[in-house]
Amino acid sequence: MNKILSVNAGSSSLKFQLLSMPSERVIVEGIVERIGNADAIYTVKLNGNKERTTLSIKNHSEAVQLVLNDLIKRQIVASLDEIKGVGHRVVHGGEKFKESTIITPEVIKQIEEVSFLAPLHNPGAITGIKAFQEALPNVVHVAVFDTAFHQTMEPEAYMYAVPYEWYEKYGVRKYGFHGTSHQYVSMKAAELMGKPYEESKIITVHLGNGASLAAIKNGKCIDTSMGMTPLEGIPMGTRSGTIDPAIIEFICTKENKTVQQVLEDLNKRSGYLGISGLSNDSRDLEDAAAEGHYRSNLALDIQYKRIADYIGSYYVYLGGADAIVFTAGIGENNARCREVVCDRISALGVKIDYDLNNRVRGVVTELSTPDSKIRVFLIPTNEELMIARDTMRLAKL
Repeated sequence: MNKILSVNAGSSSLKFQLLSMPSERVIVEGIVERIGNADAIYTVKLNGNKERTTLSIKNHSEAVQLVLNDLIKRQIVASLDEIKGVGHRVVHGGEKFKESTIITPEVIKQIEEVSFLAPLHNPGAITGIKAFQEALPNVVHVAVFDTAFHQTMEPEAYMYAVPYEWYEKYGVRKYGFHGTSHQYVSMKAAELMGKPYEESKIITVHLGNGASLAAIKNGKCIDTSMGMTPLEGIPMGTRSGTIDPAIIEFICTKENKTVQQVLEDLNKRSGYLGISGLSNDSRDLEDAAAEGHYRSNLALDIQYKRIADYIGSYYVYLGGADAIVFTAGIGENNARCREVVCDRISALGVKIDYDLNNRVRGVVTELSTPDSKIRVFLIPTNEELMIARDTMRLAKL
């Protein structure tokens, strides 16, 4: 048995799971939030119980020490030597990283070099990596990239029709995100179908506050909805998704705003929140729509239409599809979302069991009826497990 830590460090947060491998059992999980504040929050979930503590945490190094000391204090590990590997989620690997990799000083330098592509995410990941390396210097540390799974796209799928020098000089192209999630649920879908992953055609729909779709053919991503940044694609909780780029200059002129201010509007005040004027949470919008709130219903319908648009185009690009998979917070828990999207793509021969769909949330379920031309699954994502698997493989444990 090997104990592996899966880590997701943000600019002011540190999320973790300790897994027993290869059994893939989660031993403990938790999150440290508001790092850098006197009222930071440490939440730990163990044996079905959740504990929450408020305390002062100055930086990521203190957060890491808090987590590791707590593992010993609770006798989850007798000593830190029991931890055999640490896998770190890194949002953006640019073109440099096409797969997970063991972290070396050179790898950290390369992650820093592409951080301009993910300025809100990569710096936090690097801070977390360095803090864990300092605390666990004799352990294999592995970087697992959100973008890596999408690096199998062909140029026709990832290039933008802009001056080619932008790509050559600055790396302007589609990268895609949520790759670890798309890979996990597509592999699980192939397994459920009893079909070799290398001979499958699967469309994955990752719907959370951030949302993206992927077209996966024979185990490789051939297209995805997010782009150079997570702003492209379908509308999300606070992100606009794809829009006419000329809107940016138009609003800059009309509202006397800078490009940066408009981009902040598109990232933080659009999507569900922008259209509804109420909330970025789909549950709030569903409740309001049920009471006749027009804009909440509109926000949901805009997103559902775009999801159906992508599924239709991916179906054609894949040359058919064996399965469609719904995952992540909304995909796993919002029955109406799944129902409406599947109704919108009924021309593809998709049929689901409405009663079953309304009864399930957060558990692996086949939603399609026996006569559906494409099988439809609800599969909870598990990015932490994928990180642990890659860490085990690269550490040769």
